Amino acid sequence: MPLRLLMVASETPDQQEARRKRSGMASHETYAETLREMDGDCVIEHHSCVDGTSVSNELLGRFDGAIFAGSPIQMHEDTSEVRSAARYMGLIFDAGLPSFGSCAGLQIAAVAAGGAVKPRDAEMEAGFTRGVVASDAGRAHPMLQGRPGAWDAPTMHSAMVDRLAAGGEVLASTTDVPIEAAEIRSGRGVFWGVQYHPELALWEIADALRGQSDALVDQGLARSPEVIDRYSQHLDSLDTSPDRRDLAWQLGLDFEVIDKGRRRREIQNFLQHLGDITS
Repeated sequence: MPLRLLMVASETPDQQEARRKRSGMASHETYAETLREMDGDCVIEHHSCVDGTSVSNELLGRFDGAIFAGSPIQMHEDTSEVRSAARYMGLIFDAGLPSFGSCAGLQIAAVAAGGAVKPRDAEMEAGFTRGVVASDAGRAHPMLQGRPGAWDAPTMHSAMVDRLAAGGEVLASTTDVPIEAAEIRSGRGVFWGVQYHPELALWEIADALRGQSDALVDQGLARSPEVIDRYSQHLDSLDTSPDRRDLAWQLGLDFEVIDKGRRRREIQNFLQHLGDITS
């Protein structure tokens, strides 16, 4: 039987349309393409968690797992979208449906379970997070199977999980972000998630950097939009020619990022362990 996956969007309709205009697809749509590339037989259904939609246990029972895509949602704010996302994730937990999430997905799960999110002190982290290190629990956790002692990963976020509620366990961290990966248990459900973006291709990171060009210059991460565009061009080239050692050296990237299989490690582990995650 093919895997039946619920792909959960947390971008608003306007945000989805803006990304489609810039990148061709919304975040949950490119995430679904990644899943189909990883498992060509999987069946994917799309839902939104920010439009007030409610889902029944009967409907959720049709799926083997749920995956939450990233978005600009700010889970430390009090908005209708934030409240809707937390309620939706609460229904996933109550139904006992195993779930996984990247970036905003981790933050949604943390808030839904009773934890907290806060803005980053240093504003946006953009491009790649460096030196992710597993905790003692993380080294033994199936989500991080196959990861080395430390690794880099694609990232793009301006907020982070500040606190996990009871039932949450930190699996990895960096110097700047204490919760880079976590398992969260709430109700009957189990969530695995990461603050970074294992689903993103290098061209998507390049595209996101161009989209945030002015903000990155204002933050002092680059002297001009032209600098960001040149960096992004290198990423585009490395995406199409992953054997370009010169570009990998200039960008400071190794095969944990360049190789698709290694970059997507956490997602693949989630898919492979769906049958025993809630046990």
